[in-house]
Amino acid sequence: MASPPLSGNRPETTVVLLVLGAAVWKGGRASPTLKRRALHAAHLYETGHASHIVGCGGVGRHPPSEASLIGRICRDAGVPETAFREEAASTNTLENISFALPILRDIGTDRVAIVSDGYHLPRARLIARRLGLRCIAVPPLPPGPLTRKQLRARLREIPAYAWYLTGAPFRRRT
Repeated sequence: MASPPLSGNRPETTVVLLVLGAAVWKGGRASPTLKRRALHAAHLYETGHASHIVGCGGVGRHPPSEASLIGRICRDAGVPETAFREEAASTNTLENISFALPILRDIGTDRVAIVSDGYHLPRARLIARRLGLRCIAVPPLPPGPLTRKQLRARLREIPAYAWYLTGAPFRRRT
């Protein structure tokens, strides 16, 4: 399948949807955030915006891995097995993206569309660009009215973004 760009007229290279992980709940159920991201990626794939989907995220508090659950949701939504890859070892955003690099090299691209929530995407894009990827952000629709938990997650992104902006996470530790 040729991969048209998410904007513009002609693709320069293959576009891959990089779906960043979110919580898996008890019993192996996808959190609403994880499900929303995976379904958004499946829709973008099905409408011809990418050649592959890479689901990111290891096992958190509850199995299975976030990546495997993203894959299950995408396959249930019609994405063929051959179009989906898993990065199932990461535990944070930096690892999501850096551990996906070998998969992206295998696919033959450095061009990604990152699927995550809007408040998380500035930091994810910063990380991806620092790791040499050409990227755009493609957030799913927000889930509805802002909750206290969502507000905390958004506020947490401010110092996290500042930390990544300094470049500290990219420096080798000695």
